[in-house]
Amino acid sequence: MLRVLCLLRPWRPLRARGCASDGAAGGSEIQVRALAGPDQGITEILMNRPSARNALGNVFVSELLETLAQLREDRQVRVLLFRSGVKGVFCAASSAVMGLIETTRGLLPGAGGTQRLPRCLGVALAKELIFTGRRLSGTEAHVLGLVNHAVAQNEEGDAAYQRARALAQEILPQAPIAVRLGKVAIDRGTEVDIASGMAIEGMCYAQNIPTRDRLEGMAAFREKRTPKFVGK
Repeated sequence: MLRVLCLLRPWRPLRARGCASDGAAGGSEIQVRALAGPDQGITEILMNRPSARNALGNVFVSELLETLAQLREDRQVRVLLFRSGVKGVFCAASSAVMGLIETTRGLLPGAGGTQRLPRCLGVALAKELIFTGRRLSGTEAHVLGLVNHAVAQNEEGDAAYQRARALAQEILPQAPIAVRLGKVAIDRGTEVDIASGMAIEGMCYAQNIPTRDRLEGMAAFREKRTPKFVGK
């Protein structure tokens, strides 16, 4: 069996804008690592707050937003993976349990739960899950379409990460601008009516037409070769 070696660079905190970094990766709650070798273009964000099981504290969220802001400007980053440095926390293997349990605490689902869930599952099923506060296993969530993948846990305890990395490797060779504009069209288009969504899609499509990557993709198709996208 041929095994491809992927070089791993050390975890590091990103330098905050206008101030010095704390200098010690171990002391930062948010750390980053760019993969090398065949996985060059994939960057990982490590959430490392073991004392609070990665709870969203002020420092944690501030470091995360700062990191995302800096990585957004890095044209070398094509795919971004989130992973946890805390064992058993933020893991989406088939042993995970999830649900909208707010009604069991006298609350209403927030963060768009009452709006987005019906669009994903249909009104009837969304009502059932919200009204009952039912907890779902990873496998059940996968069957219902709440998650894309549910994987059996492995001995190392990183089955979800390995599946996410494999998915990142599928995305990596695709045209970066087309992927980014596709994401914009989907994210913004699903928030509006169908006519507005089509208009957003048309604008994204028009932005992609003059890119070098679009021309390269068409040329590679005609010449029956693998395209070499550069993100321009």
